[in-house]
Amino acid sequence: MRRSGPVRALLAASAAAAVSAGLVVAAGGAAQAAPAFRAPMPAHVVAPYYETYSGGSPAALAAQSHNTYLTLAFLQTPTAGSCTATWNGDPTTPVSTSVYGKDIAALQARGGNAIPSFGGYAADTTNTDIADSCTDVKSIASVYEGLVTTYGVTRIDLDVEADSLSNTAGIDRRNKAVALTEAWAKRTHRSVEFSYTLPSTTTGLGATGVALLQNAVANHARVDVVNIMTFDYYDGASHEMATDTETAAAGLHDQLAALYPKVPSSRLWSRIGVTEMPGIDDFGPAETFTPADAVTVERWAAAKKINTLSFWALQRDNGTCPGTTGAGACSGVAQPDWYFSNTFEKFTHPDWPWVSPRSTTPAPKPAAHHATRGIRM
Repeated sequence: MRRSGPVRALLAASAAAAVSAGLVVAAGGAAQAAPAFRAPMPAHVVAPYYETYSGGSPAALAAQSHNTYLTLAFLQTPTAGSCTATWNGDPTTPVSTSVYGKDIAALQARGGNAIPSFGGYAADTTNTDIADSCTDVKSIASVYEGLVTTYGVTRIDLDVEADSLSNTAGIDRRNKAVALTEAWAKRTHRSVEFSYTLPSTTTGLGATGVALLQNAVANHARVDVVNIMTFDYYDGASHEMATDTETAAAGLHDQLAALYPKVPSSRLWSRIGVTEMPGIDDFGPAETFTPADAVTVERWAAAKKINTLSFWALQRDNGTCPGTTGAGACSGVAQPDWYFSNTFEKFTHPDWPWVSPRSTTPAPKPAAHHATRGIRM
């Protein structure tokens, strides 16, 4: 049922007063304590994806695997044409402190945070990514801003692939909404970063990925991280996955240099992220990211000083199904539980003693880090 104009005005005035008093208004009009402002993301962060549609507690699995940052996937609209984002497109799991609020607060209490991620293959092939679904740029920006005020997050991930990569209207709306959100963050003295997660070839982004970033430049949208998915190449070739990660990132670096010719090389590297798929990916054994590859990639990432190391997904970080292709709950290779998490952990915390993959000792609380500004023309 629609509310009348006077009632809407009264609710708006009440909400403004609550914000001024350090409160936020949750769904239904109840005032709650606003999340504290959070520090920016670390300059070097490990943030595996967590499949929210698989259920369970992200914070519990993060504690078991010694992760302090997680990328929570995915947010999308319940139906095409909607301007409301919910977790997994499920109307019963809205953006609310009652949904993942305790988990995100637990990550923050351990010195980490969550990175909510929009899109993903399912949303990007059903027109339910928020920017494909909603035709109002201000409404899209409002959804992004709501994540910050609801959960106290400081980075939002935009996973754009499949059909969304060729939806030029959606790309333009998304980048315009990013620019609006960044302007809002500046006005309200908040720290908000945006990462783009994009499919990659072994030599960098495809033409559609480059076009997406060109549109970001045109819309004055700051891109803090370009995170490439270095798996599922589906080119029929056998791959040495660590080597291909390095060549893909080098290609991305050169593409960014063409887009941002005034930005120094070291700063371009500091805006790059890579996401692996541990073990046997969806294509099959020819694309197997091995435990040895994880060591190689972590050392390379530290040497290049890239921004983000991630993998798809945390639920797969165990060796219970050797030989299985593209499993959702295991890597398909022989490994100790949490091997990939613990190997990548050194990237975020190089001065800590390495945690053995077999260890159950909780990781210590990290010191605060401060990230540099993202790429902007």
